[in-house]
Amino acid sequence: MRALDIIRLKRDGHVLSREAIKTFAGGVADSSWPDYQVTAMLMAIFLRGMTLDEATVLTQAMAESGARLDPSDVLRPENGSTPVDKHSTGGVGDKASLVLAPLAAACGALVPMMSGRGLGHTGGTLDKLAAIPGFRTGLSVEEVRQTLSETGCVLFRQTAEVAPADRRMYALRDVTATVESIPLIASSIISKKVTEGIGALVLDVKVGSGGFMNDLAQARELSQWLVGISERSGLRTEALLTRMDTPLGRRVGNASEVREAIQTLKGEGPEDLESLSVILATRMLILGGVAGEDEAAGRVREALRSGRGVEKFRQIIAAQGGEPRVIDDPALLPLADREALVRATKRGVITRIDAGRVGHGAVALGAGRDHADAAVDPGVGIDLLVDEGATVNAGEPVMRVYYRDTASLEAALVHLQVATEVGEAAPPQRSLVMETIDGRTIQAQSL
Repeated sequence: MRALDIIRLKRDGHVLSREAIKTFAGGVADSSWPDYQVTAMLMAIFLRGMTLDEATVLTQAMAESGARLDPSDVLRPENGSTPVDKHSTGGVGDKASLVLAPLAAACGALVPMMSGRGLGHTGGTLDKLAAIPGFRTGLSVEEVRQTLSETGCVLFRQTAEVAPADRRMYALRDVTATVESIPLIASSIISKKVTEGIGALVLDVKVGSGGFMNDLAQARELSQWLVGISERSGLRTEALLTRMDTPLGRRVGNASEVREAIQTLKGEGPEDLESLSVILATRMLILGGVAGEDEAAGRVREALRSGRGVEKFRQIIAAQGGEPRVIDDPALLPLADREALVRATKRGVITRIDAGRVGHGAVALGAGRDHADAAVDPGVGIDLLVDEGATVNAGEPVMRVYYRDTASLEAALVHLQVATEVGEAAPPQRSLVMETIDGRTIQAQSL
């Protein structure tokens, strides 16, 4: 089929055939479709949408456009029935992957985890890993398999040989105002997961100002698409919608978040980060066939208490070329040499710490990207010194900021000085997990 005919069909609102979608994905991957035709097609999809069937075919075609990991020869009876991964849509302070991946692997799960860089205020796992001296994420397919065999877990990034159709499409969406298409978002995420050779997937879909989705209804819709495409692609999947209106944990910034992840693996981290990590790792064990519903959580907590989780992280760091001494000596991680305090403006109770404002403050410091090519400084960041519900006096420090220069500090303070809200009554206690969506809850006709 000609590119022109496929673009016209979608422009006019038609459902595309499997052949048309595979032709499109192939043309993106091998560059036989020039940028102007790819972007025309992306805009047509953005405006006209896709059915769940179309998005599933697109997902599978993108996965098939490059190299795929086959970890079947690494899988042993103690690893459960299938490799399993977890994906987060990203949030402020969300370093849970650095906690739960070693925990799940320490419990026997086989965890190939392809992660991404941060863009905007939501942060990215690859940027956190890059703060560990020497840590390599740009691994070949063979290196991924070898590391997975040695440690049970590998934390790596998408390379040119993996899902090239997705790489090119993602770059063009970013510059053509077609990012906010749920079928394209879901297809991009799941296509990379399919290439990992996993059979199970746990999704952490963040809801709130510190995440990609502010609105619960939008997050629910995205979760339904993600689970629907995953299940149709052969992955047993659950999506947990979790709160992201306040930062996760108490540290924001790449090296700082690595420190907090290590503290959590040692049993010394903040309650919310430990709780969410245990919940997600538990679901990974269950979906991956490592443990049943009645024993999975106990196994994860035992790995945390015994130190097997933090030792697994040490093993992963060493296997991927990083400096394993960071586990015992956090001073080996970068830290900006200048500090400033943000103080409460009045006496009262902390009613809210706005994750979105904290995240934008972190970007202003250099901890995140406001455009795709921006450099990230691993040593800058923000420590939260109080929790929601705490009583503070006027002038009491509520945040500590690590920064490099006065200009970036001043830009960050525009957000940080209004991020903490003080009132008269403590906010109500709220569950981290708002909803769970799995294959049984998805009705194809609703998408």
